[in-house]
Amino acid sequence: MAKPSKRKRPKSKPKAKEPEAKKPKAKEPDAPAAEARAAEASEVAPDAETNVGADREAAPKRKTKKAKKPRARAAAEEHAREGDEGDDEGDDEPGDDAPTAKPARRRPPPSPARPYWLIAAIAVVIAIVVYQRVGPGAADGGEDLGDTHDVTLGGGAPVGPEELRVTVFERYPHDTDAFTQGLLWHDGHLYESTGLRGESDVRVVDLTTGRVLQLRSNEDRLFAEGLARVGDELFQLSWQAGEAHVWSLNNLDHRRMLNYDGEGWGLCYDGRHLVMSDGSDRLAFRDPVSFQIDHVVRVQDERGPVRRLNELECVDGAVYANVWQTDRIVRIDPGSGRVTARIDASGLLTREERFGADVLNGIAWIPERERFVITGKHWPWLYEVGFVPVEEDED
Repeated sequence: MAKPSKRKRPKSKPKAKEPEAKKPKAKEPDAPAAEARAAEASEVAPDAETNVGADREAAPKRKTKKAKKPRARAAAEEHAREGDEGDDEGDDEPGDDAPTAKPARRRPPPSPARPYWLIAAIAVVIAIVVYQRVGPGAADGGEDLGDTHDVTLGGGAPVGPEELRVTVFERYPHDTDAFTQGLLWHDGHLYESTGLRGESDVRVVDLTTGRVLQLRSNEDRLFAEGLARVGDELFQLSWQAGEAHVWSLNNLDHRRMLNYDGEGWGLCYDGRHLVMSDGSDRLAFRDPVSFQIDHVVRVQDERGPVRRLNELECVDGAVYANVWQTDRIVRIDPGSGRVTARIDASGLLTREERFGADVLNGIAWIPERERFVITGKHWPWLYEVGFVPVEEDED
């Protein structure tokens, strides 16, 4: 008996592969159904592949995430690129519709340090200039200064004062503890006012020996200054206390006190007024009874105002004045304030004697000898001198 032939199963076409995911294998169907499905699959597969490709193209591409730059840096780079493009294009300005890059935020530069030291230095300089211009007593507006006479030297070239020098006749010992502020001669004796707080006094001195014959001390709070004689009384100034103390000539008894505004430096009596300096270029002429100012004269030479006038001596219608911190004495016309002579008093002390000595200060006139006596603060000597013209070869 013949064996029945085996029925061969027709092979189905391979199923098109899905591009994205594999589907599970379907169970093998019967042959006719499998052939029908295979035919449908062969017709549909190309379209599916096309649609998958189209889907891939339509799907947005995933962007790679880049590290973000800092905003300030990105803005700065954008600004730089626009600047480069602007340079290439010339000076044409971009249109109104062109986007404007936001400028980079830059940290403001540190503010410079304010020069407070410079401001302070300028203020000090201004104060010094004002002080030298108007004098130490100008700020005190309480006292009536009376009439003020300014110097008029006339037209043309200014005429300079006479140049004089000191010639020494005698030299006498002087108390080196004496801070000489005022000096005058009367009836064969010197009368001297000395300064410094706690050391001020008024004294009578023997010229030849330098011995102190009589002395009255001031209160410790006072810094005594110039000295002048009016009749049988001595008028003694104070530096900053605004007090003038009056002493009897015979025994130095204290009689009264007078007040004034500003500083007191030098003092002398011209027979009518007490002439007073305050360290500036002003001379105040005061009534000896009321001590009120009658008028003020400003002193100047051919160069301008002469300031720092200190100890005074009134002689034959002229006023002689030490110029503080110099070895110079000036002779002043009290009517006009013009300096008529400059006296060089340098070279009186040796180098060793100048050690411990202070500035030249103190002028006294001896009428019977027609000579002056001059000295200085803490000086070891009193000098009896005359003022003579300077020879041409000593200029």
